[in-house]
Amino acid sequence: MMRNMKTKKSFGLFISYTILAFMMVIIIYPLLWTVGASFNPGNSLISTSIIPKNPTLDHYRELFAGKESLQYGHWYLNSLKISLFTMLGTIVSVSFTAYAFSRFRFKGRKNALTLFLLLQMIPQFSALIALFVLAQILGMMNSHWLLILLYIGGQIPMNTYLMKGYMDSIPIDLDESAKIDGASNTRIFLQIIMPLSRPMVAVVAMNGFTGPLGDFVLSSTILRSPEAYTLPIGLYNLVNDVMGASYTTFAAGAILISIPIAIIFILLQKNFVSGLTAGGTKG
Repeated sequence: MMRNMKTKKSFGLFISYTILAFMMVIIIYPLLWTVGASFNPGNSLISTSIIPKNPTLDHYRELFAGKESLQYGHWYLNSLKISLFTMLGTIVSVSFTAYAFSRFRFKGRKNALTLFLLLQMIPQFSALIALFVLAQILGMMNSHWLLILLYIGGQIPMNTYLMKGYMDSIPIDLDESAKIDGASNTRIFLQIIMPLSRPMVAVVAMNGFTGPLGDFVLSSTILRSPEAYTLPIGLYNLVNDVMGASYTTFAAGAILISIPIAIIFILLQKNFVSGLTAGGTKG
């Protein structure tokens, strides 16, 4: 009997590790191929391999060569600016909104939470026409600040629900004890709730930072001039217009996008994992 149980357990572990290994290959292989392509000479991906036979840094140098039609460094700074301000704005707006839903009971609270859930299900590109018209009415076409506001607005529903769930897990007795000592709601929020919510703040910060870096559809709708482009738009034009389908240079540019994401993750990793598993536990 014990032997059969051990056999079943071993078989189950084998199946689990096989599935995990298969998924890891699916995830890692395209990344390794892109890294290899960025160091391969030439412009075509057909002749590239994961391990370059004649590795070169020419594609990385080409990105920063200073060509008028290739403003990679400028696009990089634009993307970092938009991502950083979106991250900060998302943290502030989501923190206040989640705190209000978690600690206060007001008319329309449940309906608003339901609305937030519904908004998560609607893809942002479905409102592109309305956003385009809004940008023209406001005279903010080609504006990074309008794009930042739109990104922040798009981040609020999902992240508010996550952070509210985390704040719900913080004992309300802490609030009541602080109020007995004369603390205001603002002081409770800043000195008790927010420090205890650092894991979820890390998740919200990561979501707010990475979202704009990978967005193409919304940014290409609002931004029109090459000077205002973000990296996704610039790299898309790099492949299609500027350099005659230089896919290896595109691969080099795509690899460099991951550097700020990796830095943010390293800075937030202490709180990031616990935040991912803790949010959304209560309604």
